[in-house]
Amino acid sequence: MKYPQINQDLFILNRKNFVNHLKNNSLALFQSSDEFPRSGDQNFIFKQNPDLFYLSGIDQEQTILLLYPDCPNPMYRQVLFLRQTNDYIKVWEGYKYTKEQAKAASGIEAIYWLEDFDNILHSIVHYADNIYLNTNENDRYAHTVPYRDIRFIEQMRSKYPLHHYERSAPIMRELRALKSEIEIELTKKACGITCDAFKRVLKFTKPGVKEYEIEAEIIHEFIRQGGTGHAYTPIIASGHNANILHYNDNNQECKAGDVILFDFGAEYANYNADMSRSIPVSGRFTKRQKDVYNAVLHVMKTATKLIVSGTVWNTYHEAVGEIMTEQLINLGLISSADVKNQNPAWPAYKKYFMHGTSHHLGIDVHDFAGRYTPFAAGNILTVEPGIYIPEEGLGIRLENNILITSTGNIDLMADIPLETEEIEDLMNG
Repeated sequence: MKYPQINQDLFILNRKNFVNHLKNNSLALFQSSDEFPRSGDQNFIFKQNPDLFYLSGIDQEQTILLLYPDCPNPMYRQVLFLRQTNDYIKVWEGYKYTKEQAKAASGIEAIYWLEDFDNILHSIVHYADNIYLNTNENDRYAHTVPYRDIRFIEQMRSKYPLHHYERSAPIMRELRALKSEIEIELTKKACGITCDAFKRVLKFTKPGVKEYEIEAEIIHEFIRQGGTGHAYTPIIASGHNANILHYNDNNQECKAGDVILFDFGAEYANYNADMSRSIPVSGRFTKRQKDVYNAVLHVMKTATKLIVSGTVWNTYHEAVGEIMTEQLINLGLISSADVKNQNPAWPAYKKYFMHGTSHHLGIDVHDFAGRYTPFAAGNILTVEPGIYIPEEGLGIRLENNILITSTGNIDLMADIPLETEEIEDLMNG
């Protein structure tokens, strides 16, 4: 791991909060993520199951967490099962957790090797009334392959068909949305690394550079500062490419007079930043580019003020749509007649701003949270309005990460250059 060990208090607290939501005499099991093949003899870089990491702090494949707070055998109320290393693994793969290291990372005393899982589970499972199992219930995801959690559910139902099964995901959805102080600090670190990468890019960008050269500057800064890497595939979209919302080719030359839309963020200790900026390739915005930019910035600043405890998701997005509508009319992109005659299911502003304004942020970039749950203190959300004008070869998106507190909200990216004048000064300094 590139990052220092996280304080185990985070995971001890997370487990305490989770088991407090279980029904009496319940056992819960969490699996690590699958290892996915990349080629004939390689796997993709391993990415831990966010729920397992949230509850244990263990960042390693082939891990299982067992929680059974009412277990009649006190030894097995919290148990972590790990892949046991050997001489072959030491030579070919290197570091794996020892039992002592896993204990220090997680705060769990009972650490066993994976080969002991079946016997230990079988010795206690018949005393439990309920078994909580986990799946990915993020409503942005639909699985097409039977990943490890799904396969494990089938195995459990086959072995223990008469138990009452429960879903862990509703509990995790409630807990993960509310960030603790340690999680906030890790997110701030990811935002800080992202800030430095953006400032590096401002100094580097000029007409003639390739989008992938800019991407190289970003990952250089991320890795140099101990980030795991990109929080998601970065978007380096110059000119017309900015109108492709998930543009990932990053293979075109950046031309004088164009604007580049960036959407990237660092991952640090499994926590993520998510930033969007738009900058002029030549170092100066044209008047039209600046007008569109400032319209997006106005929507962003106004929307940020609405990110407070108690705000309801749909009401918030409707309000942002009204703010964006006014800006698009001012820019001459839509008319009052367009608004008057619009289809309520697809308002006129959607022609130039077709995506949502905000999403939760955390261990997942689009973090697990309730779409119908009002915003609350402890939430971290993005604010990312955009205006996309294909006929002008121009796309502008701006995005910061906002923490809600009991006394208002805090912009975790307040230090990242945002105003057009600041960007121009840094590019020409």
